[in-house]
Order: sequence, then structure tokens, then C-alpha cells
Amino acid sequence: MVSSNHEAMHRLFQHDPGVFARAARALGLPFPDPISVEVLTTDATEIKPLERRIDTVLQVTTPEGAYVLPIEAQGKKDQDKESTWPYCVAYLRAKYGLPVVLLVICQDEATAVWADGPFSTGLSQWTSQTTYPLVLGPKTVPAITDPETAVADIPLATLSAITHAKDKVINAILDALAAALKMVDADNREHFAVYTELGLGTTPAADYWRKLVTVDTSFYRSETFQRVRAEGEAKALLLILDQRGIAIPASVRQRIAACTDQNQLEMWLTKAIDVDTIDGLFT
Repeated sequence: MVSSNHEAMHRLFQHDPGVFARAARALGLPFPDPISVEVLTTDATEIKPLERRIDTVLQVTTPEGAYVLPIEAQGKKDQDKESTWPYCVAYLRAKYGLPVVLLVICQDEATAVWADGPFSTGLSQWTSQTTYPLVLGPKTVPAITDPETAVADIPLATLSAITHAKDKVINAILDALAAALKMVDADNREHFAVYTELGLGTTPAADYWRKLVTVDTSFYRSETFQRVRAEGEAKALLLILDQRGIAIPASVRQRIAACTDQNQLEMWLTKAIDVDTIDGLFT
């Protein structure tokens, strides 16, 4: 099931695709700074009976050339990914004709260790393909606890909070992020406050974060907050339906994406877990 923290990780990268390059630089990884970053389609479908969707796909252009960056948020070990990830890497390589780097984001170290792979396809005596994901998790993403460091890169500081949601240092990270958000414009402050809340999920850190940001009670009444949350819930709903293999007509996708009634969206999200057809969502 697609969760709110799963959704927040992708909205963060879609809101500011350049955060990957800055995270890579902070980690000392050999990725050059991008000239441009483009969000690509997440549909990896080739024939009707087989449909796969990748959470986020970016095309990163650097002075050394371009590459495709599919991004997956992984909350727990999933053996199905050991075959679907190599498929997606091969598909994107064939579709775009560019090198592919698979990025996986995890909130706990056990999942991060598993996601690190490698995942091989073939026989013991002959490997046809090996996939090495690039994993960002609690041990690789820096814990940003200094407000000045956080305000210099709010998206990276938000990613730090999300990936360290279960760490002992999380309250210090959230304190720094809350202080940093007070120094940016209102629209960015509200967007990244929402991404952080969603990304923390149901962890105790989420309660701590809500206490930090609700000092200004007008925040939760703002139109920006309501719009961003509704957009996140609508996208999570579509992802759930897609991953369950339920066909969604274009008109229904548009109806869901345009919905701003959070009560309605939450009702649909609850029903999406069990319905067998798209009609069942609306009955």
C-alpha cells in the first residue's frame, strides 16, 4: 500500500529535482552538478496485460552527459522488487537510450541494507544482468541539525528529516528544519512543512513536528496547506489503484486529481484497498 511518507519522498524530488545532485555532493558521490533536470513519465507499460509504474523518473543533464534517475521509496523488504527493479532499469535504458541510475530511499537501516543489492538475473554460472541500486538511508543521508545548514538547502534538510524519522537525532533535525523554514517565503515554508509531516508518517517524530509547526495555527488553515495535502492524497490514491492493477479511465484520473475535498479523498483511499474495479470506488 502506498503510504503518506512514501508519497512525501516523491513529492520532495518532484518539487525540487535538483535535490538528488545536492545530496550526492553532500555524500561525496561522483555525480556532477546538473545543468538541467526534467521529470519524465512514470509509466513503464509495454503491453496491455503487463503494467508497471515507477514512483518518480527524472532525466538529469550534466556537463558530462545525461542520465535517467528512477526513484523508489521503500518502506520494507519486498522480494518482488528484486525482479521488478532490474526490469525497470532495462526498460528505461531501452526507452531513453541513456545510462540509468536507480535511486532507492529508505527510512530504516535493515531495509537499506537489503535494497543495496546487488540483484542478479541469470544462472549461478552465468549472470545476464546485475542491478546495483544507489540507496539513501539513515546511514548515508547526513543528519542536518544546524539551522544555518538547513536553510541553505531546505529540500535536503527535509530529506534528512524523512530518512532519519526513526533515529534518536530526529528531534534535533526537526528543530533545525523548523527554525530554517521560518527564514523562507511562506509558500515554500508551507510546502516543505507538509512534505515533512507526510514523510514522518505515523512515527512519534510526526507528533513532535506537528507541535513545532502548530505554534502558528494559521498554518493549518492556509489554502496552500490544504491544496498540497489534497494533491498528495489524490496522487497516493492513483498510485494505490495503479499498483493494484485497477484500470483507471482518463476522466476518472482527472476527477481524482482535481478533487480538493479531503474527506472525500480519505474515503476513496480507504475503499481503494479493497475494490476490484474503478466503479467500486464510487459506489
